[in-house]
Amino acid sequence: MANIQQLEQGPSGRQLVALKNQVVQGFTESHWRELGAITEMLDAVSRHPRLLRSLSWGDEDYEGHVLQMLKDMIDERSENYALMLDYIARTCPEGGEFISSFDNGARRIVFSPSAFAVPAENPDPNLISVMMPFSSSLSAVYDTIKTAASVAGFQCLRADDIWDDATVIQDVFSLIFRSYCVICDFTGRNPNVFYEAGIAHTLGKHVVPITQSAEDIPFDLRHHRYALYLNNGEGRDRLREELTIRLRSLAEKKVGVQWAK
Repeated sequence: MANIQQLEQGPSGRQLVALKNQVVQGFTESHWRELGAITEMLDAVSRHPRLLRSLSWGDEDYEGHVLQMLKDMIDERSENYALMLDYIARTCPEGGEFISSFDNGARRIVFSPSAFAVPAENPDPNLISVMMPFSSSLSAVYDTIKTAASVAGFQCLRADDIWDDATVIQDVFSLIFRSYCVICDFTGRNPNVFYEAGIAHTLGKHVVPITQSAEDIPFDLRHHRYALYLNNGEGRDRLREELTIRLRSLAEKKVGVQWAK
C-alpha cells in the first residue's frame, strides 16, 4: 500500500505499468466510465477517440491507450492516484490482487500456499489482528491493544474472536491475510506466535512486536523495534499510549488517511 509521500509524488514507471496490467485484465466499459466519474475525467474517457473502441474490439493498441489515460488522470490531479488505486484494487482483484501492506515498487513474488486455503475476502485496510498466547493472564493486555486500535481508527481481532473454519490455523491465516497490521506478543516465547509472525512477514504485513521480556524476542527479529511492557495497570497504560502512536503512524500510510497534528 502506497504511503502519503508516494501518493503525492505519483507512481513510478513500474507501478504505472502494473496498474495498467490490472486494468487491461479486469476493466469493462462500465468500469472506465465509473473511474472517469470518480477522477472527474468522465468526458475525457467518453470522448477519447480510441480507448473504449479499442476495448470493445479487442484492438492491439488498447494497452497503449490505457497507459496514457491512466497517466493523464494522474497528471490532471495528483489526488487521482489514490482514488485510482482504491478503485482498481476493489474492481480488479483477480487482475493482480495486492495483499501486502507495503507498495515500494520492488520486485514481488507470487505463490500459492499448500497448507492453507486463500480467503475469498480482500484485505481490509482498517483491520488489525493480534497474535498472542491464549492465556487469561493476557486478557487485559488484549483489551489494551483493542483500545489503542480503536483510538487509531482500526478494528481489532484475534483468532478466538472468529470461527469460520474447522481448523484454527486456517482462521489464523485468513485473519492475517485480511489484516493491514499484525501485532505479535512474543511474551513467553510461544511457538505459535513465532509461526504466525513468519506468515505475517511473508505476506508483507506491518508487524508490530510487543513483549514483557526482551529475551522473548527471537534473535532474527531483535533488529526490529518492539514495545516492552509490564502487565500491570501502569504498564498497560504505557503500552496503550505507545501502540496508539505507532498505529496512528501506520494509519497515515493508508490511502487517503491523514491525522491532524
